[in-house]
Amino acid sequence: MSLMPVDDALAKLLAGVRPLGTERVSLDRANGRFLAEPLASTRTQPPFAASAMDGFAIRHADLTLEPVTLTIIGEAPAGHGFKGRVEAGETVRIFTGAPLPEGADTILIQENADRGGERITVLENPPKGAFVRPAGLDFAEGDVLLAPPLNLTYRHLALAAAMNHAELPVYRRPKVAILATGDELVRPGSAPGPDQIIASNHAGIAALVEDCGGEPLDLGISPDDPVELAGHVRRALKEDADILVTLGGASVGDHDLVQEVLGQEGMDLAFWRIAMRPGKPLMAGRLGKTKVLGLPGNPVSSLVCGLLFLKPLMQAMLGQPPEQSGQKSAILGAALPENDRRQDYVRAILSEAPDGRPMVTPFSRQDSSMLNLLARSGALIVRPPFAPALEAGAEVPVLVL
Repeated sequence: MSLMPVDDALAKLLAGVRPLGTERVSLDRANGRFLAEPLASTRTQPPFAASAMDGFAIRHADLTLEPVTLTIIGEAPAGHGFKGRVEAGETVRIFTGAPLPEGADTILIQENADRGGERITVLENPPKGAFVRPAGLDFAEGDVLLAPPLNLTYRHLALAAAMNHAELPVYRRPKVAILATGDELVRPGSAPGPDQIIASNHAGIAALVEDCGGEPLDLGISPDDPVELAGHVRRALKEDADILVTLGGASVGDHDLVQEVLGQEGMDLAFWRIAMRPGKPLMAGRLGKTKVLGLPGNPVSSLVCGLLFLKPLMQAMLGQPPEQSGQKSAILGAALPENDRRQDYVRAILSEAPDGRPMVTPFSRQDSSMLNLLARSGALIVRPPFAPALEAGAEVPVLVL
């Protein structure tokens, strides 16, 4: 079987994927969720002309004579507007956020007033309309202020609250079942046997799922046993997982059972083996309504493939346009040799060149087992198939981590 190009594999993976169903969640549970419908304001903000400062509500027409002395006829704190009308020669003590009293059109800030009992003298004339927030300054009832695609953050939630929405329509989170495979794996914190290692891929993939707005479901570690492996797969389907991610065991070795077991369970294989490094033994398919993504067992391969394939798959399910990898550029801090037929994702330190441009310096070793280098990387240099050798200072596409 020939190796499939990365772009072709991604296009095939995303073909026909639609956003998941929607649900309404309370405002306090909407942070990080993805808005599913346009949101219009249910009110005008501010709903009335309001004072932007503490001071005195006055009629600008009264400032024709100097010095001007005005009589205080009442007070308007925030939440308690003055109910009367300001007539000639009168003023109302007002505070920030309070409605502008009828008859007044300007705010004299308190620093520019000399108060003596129930009268004030104007020390500096303000322009007409000074420090008055007109009704609808921020937005008006019916204005559509939030619309998909949108990942809701603190800024959007504050606006939604001001629009008087207690609940928001959001896309349902994709449920992603994660299954590590292999007799050699034990949980972090365990005491591995003499021929075992600590499982790490599931922790990184689960965090990636959460970062992308999904809900990870940890299926644990399956030994290299077809019966147990099939049981874990059936559990993912029983849990209504939108995506089943398997970690390891999808290659062609005698103990790589994942593809065979998934096939026996009814998986329709979409593709397998990608022209990329790290991550060649990537597999994708479908089990009923559940998308299947078989990631390689090597830790760096697993996480890079998760970034390049699992992330855009989840974005499509959340109604978000997939981010385009390799669209940023940087200059090389060290030379790179020519590339072979596989698209390469080279771990690199991200820094700043003397001229201020981003610079990427590749690590000299790129073994797909070395998580330490991935954790230290700021970017992946994207090397197309058969890319020529490059000297330091050349411009390259990068995927910023």
